[in-house]
Amino acid sequence: MTLSLKNAVSALALSCCAATVTSAPAHAYTLMDMLSGRSRDQAPIFMDNPSNGRALAPGKGQRGIANDGDPEAPLPKVSSPRYYTYKADPVRVINTSKFADAMVTGSVADASQTQNPELATERRFLVDAKVKAPVEVAAALEAYYGDQKNPLVWVDTAGVTDKAKAAVAVLADAASVGLDPADYTVDMPAIDAANPDPAVRGRALTQFELDLSSKVLAYTQDTIRGRVDPNKLSGYHDFKRKDVNLNPILKMLALSPDVAAYLKSRSPHGPQFVALQNELARLRAETSDSERIEISLSGLVRPGDSSPQLPNIIKAVSKHGSEALRKANAETIAAYNGSEVYSPELVSLVEDFQKERGLKPDGVIGQATARIMAGGDNNSSKIDKLVVAMEQARWLPDDLGSRYVFINQPAFMVYYFNDSKQQLSMRVVIGQPSHQTFFFEDQIETVEFNPFWGVPQSIIVNEMLPKLRADPNYLDRMGYEVAVGGKAVPSSSVDWYGSTQNISVRQPPSGDNALGELKILFPNAHAIYMHDTPSKSFFKRDMRALSHGCVRLADPRAMAAAVLGTSVDQVAKEIATGKNHAVQVPQKMPVYVAYFTAWPNKDGVIEYFDDVYGRDAYVKKAFEATSKARGAQI
Repeated sequence: MTLSLKNAVSALALSCCAATVTSAPAHAYTLMDMLSGRSRDQAPIFMDNPSNGRALAPGKGQRGIANDGDPEAPLPKVSSPRYYTYKADPVRVINTSKFADAMVTGSVADASQTQNPELATERRFLVDAKVKAPVEVAAALEAYYGDQKNPLVWVDTAGVTDKAKAAVAVLADAASVGLDPADYTVDMPAIDAANPDPAVRGRALTQFELDLSSKVLAYTQDTIRGRVDPNKLSGYHDFKRKDVNLNPILKMLALSPDVAAYLKSRSPHGPQFVALQNELARLRAETSDSERIEISLSGLVRPGDSSPQLPNIIKAVSKHGSEALRKANAETIAAYNGSEVYSPELVSLVEDFQKERGLKPDGVIGQATARIMAGGDNNSSKIDKLVVAMEQARWLPDDLGSRYVFINQPAFMVYYFNDSKQQLSMRVVIGQPSHQTFFFEDQIETVEFNPFWGVPQSIIVNEMLPKLRADPNYLDRMGYEVAVGGKAVPSSSVDWYGSTQNISVRQPPSGDNALGELKILFPNAHAIYMHDTPSKSFFKRDMRALSHGCVRLADPRAMAAAVLGTSVDQVAKEIATGKNHAVQVPQKMPVYVAYFTAWPNKDGVIEYFDDVYGRDAYVKKAFEATSKARGAQI
């Protein structure tokens, strides 16, 4: 094989991930095995990962991913998940027909209302109220007001109560917890003091009663689980949406001496959410954005290049660099005459700035460096990121746990926490925009040493198949193992013009293996895990969305030692055996494969990141769709 062919195959192997379940030397039990009813003992050899969680997309002349043996048929493709046009949670009109029984009009069983016949008379007007609400809220309202023993919560014989006014004030302040106050606006009842008509007064008060209860329940639900169903955003989001029991809330509020305290207590209280909330308040209190220097780059500016953006770059470094940086480079800054030539003196200045900001100090100016030079996000964009982050934080547990792993994809970082303190962090490589890493949570179960790499169907079909049709010996020469229906066969004997669904390919453990020395598994339907990689140079880059979806670790031995509760030396001994074997973690721990463009660091300071996959825009569109659905007229 020529060197170029070997390099091409090595690059392919280094670009991907697979396997959702620990791979043993003989068998690998997968999601597809479970779905097909196979037992673990019946799992075919080498079937490490049949689909990588991606749907098969038949094309013209195809059945599934087969081409009927026709060499002229178009090549099949395995498609990636897609983003959706968000459909808001359904809303419906509340059925008020049972809110006042005609047989007991003018009286109710509740003692407090029996003593207030005027209020009891007003309660009967609930049947005339017209309110539309999310389906769970509507059901809770019907359950509460359909029970004649339950009192009105927000009005009494004097009209709107102080309790109601306190609730309205909390709803009006919804922006402080990252929600939209417009979603919870309630109009005070229009009661004309000059018009004593009890029916007019009663209808106005009961309409307000039902309106406020509807908004309070919606607010409570939103503060706990978020306004948006993440699974409706894209195929890359995977969450079990939180269940919120709305049924007892109105009863609790009717008895509560401090409604405002109760409603405020519904928001998350984890340290991360509180840090986001405090930052949001701080930014909204600022009157204006600080001056921002725009740097518009279409590509990279390398040492020796010329760029019309260089004057803005030097101006930005001078403005946003530290006093120490400006002092150390005072002569260069003073001598700069606006030249567009990126000279060695200017390269040294930029390298100092990059080093100061934790960027790779190579003097190459790309999008990440330019963004930080320009001053990062302005206040408006920071606020947008905070609101999205607070929404997404509600999808996760309020308490992330005392021991967990947190991967933040836009930061290209992973963090290990123990005793609620960050004890380890390192750079990671995540999926390319065309092969995005999913957003979900799971449990770390196993560390596998000297792993096999089971090639995903997406890579077999999209990337290997064209080469295999031209050269059926391709995989044999590279040392890959091929199986058809679980039986090992030479690559050259396979009909690469037929279906690949029963074909599995894996790379044995070796120094060239795409997964390197180890992988850390948290079995999931998306075939995503953390692993080593022979391609260490990627960790030197600022933008590290470069894989096929899995998370590559800059220091995999340290992370393996952390999750196993052992030493790096012991991890090294496991690797030194040269044998493929798995070790279970002593205790499963949560792993959050997360996506936050704003998130607090270990000191509680909010950091902002580029939206590498453009996901924030989809969340904001979902906000708009939700508000529109809720605000539609009855």
